[in-house]
Amino acid sequence: MPALRQHSIEVILANQAPGGAFVACPTMPDYQYSWFRDGSYIAYALDLVGEHAAAHRFHEWAAGVIVVHRAAVTRAEACIAEGRPLDDAAILHTRYTIEGTVGADWWPNFQLDGIGTWLWAVGDHARRWAATHGARDPREDLPAGWREAIETAARYLAALWRVPNYDLWEENGNQRHAYTQAAVWGGLAAAAGLLDRPDLLDAANAVRAELLDVTDQIGHFTKFLPGSDSAPDSAPSGGVDGSLIGVALPHGAVPVGHPAFACTVALIERGLRAEGGGVHRFAGDEYYGGGEWILLTAWLGWYYAATGQRERAAELLAWIEAQADARGNLAEQAPQHLIHPETYQPWVGQRGPIAQPLLWSHAMYLLLCHALEETS
Repeated sequence: MPALRQHSIEVILANQAPGGAFVACPTMPDYQYSWFRDGSYIAYALDLVGEHAAAHRFHEWAAGVIVVHRAAVTRAEACIAEGRPLDDAAILHTRYTIEGTVGADWWPNFQLDGIGTWLWAVGDHARRWAATHGARDPREDLPAGWREAIETAARYLAALWRVPNYDLWEENGNQRHAYTQAAVWGGLAAAAGLLDRPDLLDAANAVRAELLDVTDQIGHFTKFLPGSDSAPDSAPSGGVDGSLIGVALPHGAVPVGHPAFACTVALIERGLRAEGGGVHRFAGDEYYGGGEWILLTAWLGWYYAATGQRERAAELLAWIEAQADARGNLAEQAPQHLIHPETYQPWVGQRGPIAQPLLWSHAMYLLLCHALEETS
């Protein structure tokens, strides 16, 4: 639907601050911040549709935030070396105000996946930016401030990847997560290439090796990894999460044809996709009743497009387009086929309607559109 594609671009650009930050959702107070995770996928989508300058401004903002808060990384490294627990001054936050400052309210800010995703995205952007500006090597055109931010972020991930932290849904802070590990792998691998640092590639490979060792135990990727605070020697959880598609796309911890990944996708299809509809986050989800998430549906469609299943990808694209409101705005989730319908109204009463427009949803829609165009 060309109109929704163009509207998605316009929604994203309209909600980019002059300094480069993207507001996650302009209508929900808790979401009027800029996340590394959301913003990285949004910037990647903008690069795919040719809006390179807007993507560049986001990465400029993100790099600046990391440099300003770099003392947290030094403190985190000291905490790990001395065996002390991390405190708020020892973490890079998952979200900041559009000015790059820490939010006034409490938030589950210790989320490593966002920093890993930014490193992957800035690496991809650097290659595209160099290609459009006549540089043969993206490292030649890397701004000095970005180099410091990339090095700082990589140090942070290399020091903390074994520590339990909140997942991309901002839950389960006492656990370790397969999606997060894949994002850390992708981020460290990208940083190793940008900085020409073999030691960072060694760190990335250690992260990936552990992820694959765990997966080999049961034949597919799982939502949780062993090593949580509550059960440090536990086996991995057999449950899946819709975000596990990110293990291969975009983070590349395994190729899309890897047997364990194919098994994971089959479990997502069987356990988390509503018949004829979209994709749920995970079994038992109670957030706004546990509806079908636009961005996860696009993620699954991305996998279908990447594996030559164009009809299935197009089916999900059509479903997403049908969820847009009269103005063309896409929400965070569609309150259909709810897992726990009894929790929907309490969430509405507590926080208001479901976030809409959600920029990450629009970005993933654009990503799916591009994937289908690339495979046509």
